[in-house]
Amino acid sequence: MFQPMKLEVLPWIILFLPLLAATVITLFTLRCRTTSALISIGAIVTGFILTIAFIGANGFHPAVSETAVNWLSIGGLQIDFGLKLDALSLMMLLIVTGVGGAIHIYSFGYMHEDKGMARFFAFMSLFTFSMLGVVLANNFLMMFIFWELVGVSSYLLIGFWFEKPSAGDAAKKAFITNRLGDFGFLLGILAVWAFLGSLNFSALQDRIIEHKNSANTIGFFLTRFPLGDFSFDMNMTIIGLLLFCGAVGKSAQFPLHVWLPDAMEGPTPVSALIHAATMVAAGVYMLCRVLFLLNADALHVIAYIGGFTALLAALIAVQQNDIKRILAYSTLSQLGYMVMAVGLSGPTPAMFHLTTHAFFKALLFLGAGSVIHGLHEEQDIWKMGGLKKKMPVTFWTFIIGTLALSGVPPFSGFYSKDSILAQALNTKNYLLFAVAVFVAALTTFYMFRLFFVAFLGEARTEKAKHAHESPKVMTLPLIALAVFAVIGGFIGITNNYGSQFFVEHEPLSVAQQALEPLHNIFPMLLGISAVAVGLFAAFTLYKNAATDPLPAKLGGLATAMKNRFYFDELYEATVIRAHDFIAAVADWIDRWIIEGACIGLVRGGTDLTGRALRLAQTGNLQTYAFLFVLGVALLLYFVLGK
Repeated sequence: MFQPMKLEVLPWIILFLPLLAATVITLFTLRCRTTSALISIGAIVTGFILTIAFIGANGFHPAVSETAVNWLSIGGLQIDFGLKLDALSLMMLLIVTGVGGAIHIYSFGYMHEDKGMARFFAFMSLFTFSMLGVVLANNFLMMFIFWELVGVSSYLLIGFWFEKPSAGDAAKKAFITNRLGDFGFLLGILAVWAFLGSLNFSALQDRIIEHKNSANTIGFFLTRFPLGDFSFDMNMTIIGLLLFCGAVGKSAQFPLHVWLPDAMEGPTPVSALIHAATMVAAGVYMLCRVLFLLNADALHVIAYIGGFTALLAALIAVQQNDIKRILAYSTLSQLGYMVMAVGLSGPTPAMFHLTTHAFFKALLFLGAGSVIHGLHEEQDIWKMGGLKKKMPVTFWTFIIGTLALSGVPPFSGFYSKDSILAQALNTKNYLLFAVAVFVAALTTFYMFRLFFVAFLGEARTEKAKHAHESPKVMTLPLIALAVFAVIGGFIGITNNYGSQFFVEHEPLSVAQQALEPLHNIFPMLLGISAVAVGLFAAFTLYKNAATDPLPAKLGGLATAMKNRFYFDELYEATVIRAHDFIAAVADWIDRWIIEGACIGLVRGGTDLTGRALRLAQTGNLQTYAFLFVLGVALLLYFVLGK
């Protein structure tokens, strides 16, 4: 279907369609709300269709296609604007255009009454363009440019309702927090160039392979008694940790996790796009793309940061009451799962979970948006109740998303989550395995807490009593995403994970058949047990609860979880105050030393010199003649006297 030339052009078309849409909306249709929405939706849906057509013709594992245009050459530095289309980027294309397309269609209904709808869709198209650039980039520099564009786009969308002070503050918080991570990412990119001499991913991978081959074959002694290249390992550890800083910011890992929950101040479709298909996925994708640059020491740090983030966010989610914030912390926790999987040398489980997570997390956020829309902007789950009867489509699709996120078989989250559990167990990291199992139980607990309180029982407020189902333009994307939340796990079964359990393999001996599956079935059984424990606890505590019984049982721990373990207050007391103090000192130095002393002395000296010279301007001819003769005499003395 696609000739070689068309194969090269395809990623460029997919990339620039959203940019074209954003440009057309901004320049020509900003006052035409419906037209702007249709242009934006058409661009991303066309990109999705092109991606599907390509997969239909070439499969999920095409030959790697890389096209580049020389942008800049300075000495030995050559900078290309290039795109890379392989299995990894193809999967991300499906997520960004497919899930993003569903979110765009949903947004048409959700934002229909908003006066800024045209501006909203222009920003959404810019966001999509930025993420596609990150996905398709074939080198670090291009990835970093689009990486920053993702940050700018998120700033515009989180602060879309800029009339609200909280939205503006959240946008600035997200932007500045990400800059901290991006600073480390930029240093890592510069270190890659300085140490390895290239920024192209394919070239870098070849150089790493060449180094490993040469290190393993130099001399009989090194072959028998490998000493290790300590200088190389140290440099690669530093590079790996600096690159990871970028993922810590974008994927909201500890300690830069504080921006993501506040990003809920933007419109709900923005939350869905950030949490499912774009921004937070960028960090995990980047780590998988450059996995060959991450050595064992860097991966060790990455795994434990991911595991800690997963646990921290899950604990906080248990005591949140805002429906969007519960989902936000669940995203943090699941991102921790993915980062942990990468750190355990499991890019396949990480990307598998990223894919399934995109389906059910977009479904859950759009379902939350449907609830908020039906309850006239109410977000507190304790002011809901009885929505099962009022919003049947939202109810059934939301329960599917909840089951998928909880990891209940046969929903998609079961396969991807348990692939991470298996990875932790197979690498013999029992601490992270235990953390992952505990987080699985917490995930089920807080999601069914949300579900029981918001959808079951009786309506607790007038808004809940008069709730209504959302229009079809909003419910149809929910149904489509619900289908993928059910079947999405089968994408990775045969090649990635499910073959360990369900697909036939070569015949084994009786002993092998008895022992081999145990290390794979064990994490699956523990994962299912964790789900059962979490579901039972949520059912017991919240099935008919009028108020939250957990604070009385947990006391101060529940208060700490509700207040997000006081990280915002801690950063306010340390980082913000330190910043304000440094700013005050800099202002004092600028005002009194630089401006007052240095500039004041120069200004005063110039003024005094001017006043002294002005004394010579008397208007008397004899005085001028005398000064002239005196000047000539002094000049002759200095010239002839020496």
